[in-house]
Amino acid sequence: MASAALPEISKPKIVDGPGGYVLEDVPHLTDYIPDLPTYPNPLQDNPAYSVVKQYFVHVDDSVPQKVVVHKDDPKGIHFRRAGARQKASIQGIDGDKTCSRQLNQDSMHLGQPTSPPIVGDDDLREALVYFHSDDVHACIVTCGGLCPGLNTVVREIVCGLHHMYGVKKVLGIDGGYKGFYAKNTVYLNPKVVNDIHKRGGTILGTSRGGHDTSKIVDSIQDRGINQVYIIGGDGTQRGAALIFEEIRRRGLKVSVAGIPKTIDNDIPVIDKSFGFDTAVEEAQRAINAAHVESESFENCIGLVKLMGRYSGFIAMYATLASRDVDCCLIPESPFYLEGPGGLFEYIEKRLKEDGHMVIVIAEGAGQELLSQSIQSTTDASGNKLLQDVGLWISQSIKDHFSKQKMPINLKYIDPTYMIRAVPSNASDNVYCTLLAQSAVHGAMAGYTGFTSGLVNGRHTYIPFNRIIEKQNKVVITDRMWARLLSSTNQPSFLRPSTNLFSNENGSQKSLDKRVTH
Repeated sequence: MASAALPEISKPKIVDGPGGYVLEDVPHLTDYIPDLPTYPNPLQDNPAYSVVKQYFVHVDDSVPQKVVVHKDDPKGIHFRRAGARQKASIQGIDGDKTCSRQLNQDSMHLGQPTSPPIVGDDDLREALVYFHSDDVHACIVTCGGLCPGLNTVVREIVCGLHHMYGVKKVLGIDGGYKGFYAKNTVYLNPKVVNDIHKRGGTILGTSRGGHDTSKIVDSIQDRGINQVYIIGGDGTQRGAALIFEEIRRRGLKVSVAGIPKTIDNDIPVIDKSFGFDTAVEEAQRAINAAHVESESFENCIGLVKLMGRYSGFIAMYATLASRDVDCCLIPESPFYLEGPGGLFEYIEKRLKEDGHMVIVIAEGAGQELLSQSIQSTTDASGNKLLQDVGLWISQSIKDHFSKQKMPINLKYIDPTYMIRAVPSNASDNVYCTLLAQSAVHGAMAGYTGFTSGLVNGRHTYIPFNRIIEKQNKVVITDRMWARLLSSTNQPSFLRPSTNLFSNENGSQKSLDKRVTH
């Protein structure tokens, strides 16, 4: 990721409250451009929203990161609740104006334990935005690999800006980050994006790499763009953070909003990433095919490789959903092949008992067992290139049973690109819509340097630094992994010398030096 001068990442905005309440706030344009003018929120006059009395969220509503808490640590970190902003005040008994605090069962407001009265129709309301609709010139860019739902997010940003806020100027950046300075653009409106949610891929095109912070911000400035919507994974969000920092350094009135995208579901903090449900659903087709094949031949193994470079969520959830899988291998859980308790012993046991079995393996599993020849090679986004563990383990299984003089059949299915190229399902379409609309509300309210994401079932604005600080991984000391082991009846494949424990961040470390995470 190249840049003429990478700006220093600013410190997080932390707001402390009573009882251990901590708000990790997102930046606002007024942090570095004071006295910005405000405008009435067009949603107040929008017939679709004016009848919904509680559509607006209070400016101070927040959502806790943790739902399950200990009595000695009841509050902890919160994130700003997403949605159209509303500042509301009521006339108190003593004549002072007191801000109302509209809460729900999943949100907390400045550490207050109980919900104050809800503001009524006669109360003084003020709903403001920091951009006049006629002045908004927005752009949208998609980066990195494909994921179900990309087109839905693009569509709903365009339609949200147009239908909710009356914004007419929306530009699509073609081909990822490099499109900013390659002059590849397309103007977007509701008619252009009307049915794109029914297609896989992205109508804007995408690419890996091509990030040059100075050139990108120069292009944003030259084009007069003042809202930037960036859809991509952790590498893309790192680039978005650099773009935001450079924009702030230059003092530009430009909101930068991220929408997190990863089919692997490996972005931290958020409940899940869009496209994940579709990927798990589509993976069932491959697993079902492997199951049919394995049942139809003697001593047959159906082997399915699924996406999951560093995180095995797709493999784990697809296995749990299928109930036909006998073994699931993921990057977070080390395994070995030979000897007692190894994979080969388990395969032989299942074949002798049932005559068939299905194995699901994530693409990043078992990489420490393969050759070290390309471990230092990376793609244009800086991701380490992985060897094809599916082909390797297929051949290893065949070689082992050939030596054992035990005839087997093995059917290898790799649906990797089929899974990520399909249109999003109904659940993901709704989720993408809410993510996109949350990003639009945040940008119009003047927030910047944030990612919109679902936390504990509520949409929030999360600072870039929290999204890019680490990767979300399956915790194999957690109950979900125990549920999988119970479903497949597979052993843990851990050597006796391997000691796994959870650190304070919820990830596991291994004392067995042959495995690194």
